[in-house]
Amino acid sequence: MSAARSVVVMSAARSVVVMSAARSVVVVGASLAGFSLVRTLREHGHEGSITVVGDEPHPPYDRPPLSKEFLREDVDIALSDESATEASWLLGRRAVGITTTAAGPGVTLDDGTQLAGDSLVLATGARARTLPGLGSLRGVHTLRTVDDAHAIRHSLRTARTLVVVGAGLIGSEIASTAAAIGIAVTIVELCPDPLTAVFGPHIGPLCAAMHDPHGVRLLTGVAIDRFLGDEHVNAVQLTDGTVLSADAVVIGIGAVPNTEWAEDSDLHIDNGFVTDSQCRTSLPGIYAIGDCARSYDEATGVHHRSEHWTNATVQARIAAAAILGAPQRPTAAPYFWSRQYGRMLQFAGNCRPTDEVRFVDGDPSTPSLTALYERDGAPVAVFAIDNPRLFTRYRKHIERLTPIPTS
Repeated sequence: MSAARSVVVMSAARSVVVMSAARSVVVVGASLAGFSLVRTLREHGHEGSITVVGDEPHPPYDRPPLSKEFLREDVDIALSDESATEASWLLGRRAVGITTTAAGPGVTLDDGTQLAGDSLVLATGARARTLPGLGSLRGVHTLRTVDDAHAIRHSLRTARTLVVVGAGLIGSEIASTAAAIGIAVTIVELCPDPLTAVFGPHIGPLCAAMHDPHGVRLLTGVAIDRFLGDEHVNAVQLTDGTVLSADAVVIGIGAVPNTEWAEDSDLHIDNGFVTDSQCRTSLPGIYAIGDCARSYDEATGVHHRSEHWTNATVQARIAAAAILGAPQRPTAAPYFWSRQYGRMLQFAGNCRPTDEVRFVDGDPSTPSLTALYERDGAPVAVFAIDNPRLFTRYRKHIERLTPIPTS
């Protein structure tokens, strides 16, 4: 494989690095999506230079363990294979703007350096959503990065009580982890029906009901009014006047795509970098993948943004094929999973609130179960708890019945 080559041009006291390989690629974002793109490009024989910029100082790592076992102890979360050594990694560097030059699309970094190549891929991810106007007491956390996870782990080592804000998948996983180490946990959720937007009105309540048997208190239809304490949080006051003891607080209310740095460009940005089904943005040669991308889904006919692990890897494969001009392979139906209270939850497909739900194995009273979502008599999604074999069978069945467009 040929080595990556570059030419450095000095201009206005700034270095401009122009990749000179025939198909040079610049990637902004060094997490799963960016790492997966590098790996896929090399697997498909791409020999041009690849430069990856990451704002964290850490090499690429896997995020799913951060809300689970990593909160208890160090586990190996590194993302690494041979392809990682076949790219230039600029870590601890932040992109601050999009550039378009004769050398191709590129970015300006926070130190003034400019990178340009034949293709530019935006994989800047998302940041944790916060609760504005509630102060900055110690012991109040969000979870997005490995540094966040280390801080939460430190708090949990001495905490007796924990308040989790948000009963989504991340909040539920954190609550499960904390309860397992003996912490009294209360989840506060503004929505009266947690997870209904994710799993529908039949399965959402079933998932929310998993907390109570494990001693985790779930309060719904109420919001946080303020955090109490001097320098460190010691309680949370709710909008209904309830005061909850809290040695630590973790806010898990979703994420915001990291797009502000590119707002001065001509990119179409609307809750993410808007792309077509091939991950192409509104500017030639620029692609967006992962949590920061709001891509067009030909199966549903709408643009949407997905923050799931599998979406990052799937979009990396789609973008790599588009960059290389390779044929697109059919993509699988959307899929994600969660581990809570020692149980494995899996979902695949696209569901709507009006879908019929039929239990094909087990029921809400059994240790394991599998439920099929049906629309007009046809299966469109499947959900399972601790039943991976049957889940996989129905997942494949759904994908055979619903061909996924390839162009």
